[in-house]
Amino acid sequence: MATHKLLYDDEMEDPFSLVAIHCSEEDYKLAYLLNQFLNTKFKRNKKDLDFSSDGKIILFPLYVYEDLKDYNTFYLVANKCKMMEASLQSSGGLFSESVSEKATTHYLLPEMKNVDYFLKIQTDYGNFSIESLISEINKIKQIISAYFVETEKIKSKNNLIFD
Repeated sequence: MATHKLLYDDEMEDPFSLVAIHCSEEDYKLAYLLNQFLNTKFKRNKKDLDFSSDGKIILFPLYVYEDLKDYNTFYLVANKCKMMEASLQSSGGLFSESVSEKATTHYLLPEMKNVDYFLKIQTDYGNFSIESLISEINKIKQIISAYFVETEKIKSKNNLIFD
């Protein structure tokens, strides 16, 4: 009987472009600014991007805009998720229990901890100018900087699969 092997090839992945954005605004405010200045229509996805780590579910807000005219899909996602973790400590007395809270930060792409947001662009045709998009994003005064990220250098590229 013949055996069949399925080979996974990284070349078969959907190509995408990635833009790193440094901005101190909240995610909904950044989506609003991009809608206002770029004529996009980012909407919050019904399901956030979720990961589980150490038994905890980590949620990253995800915004999507589908450009049906040019066949482009844009994803805006936060790189940082801050969580408050409560722990109960008892010293053995009747009323001596104390609750302490510790803030922990989780990252979508841990190798790029200084980035606040990522803009992922998937295009069906190669007619999209990433340079002009970055130039327009950098004109927004609330955004500190935006730049192109080479996806080949990202170790945790699988975290950018949103489907």
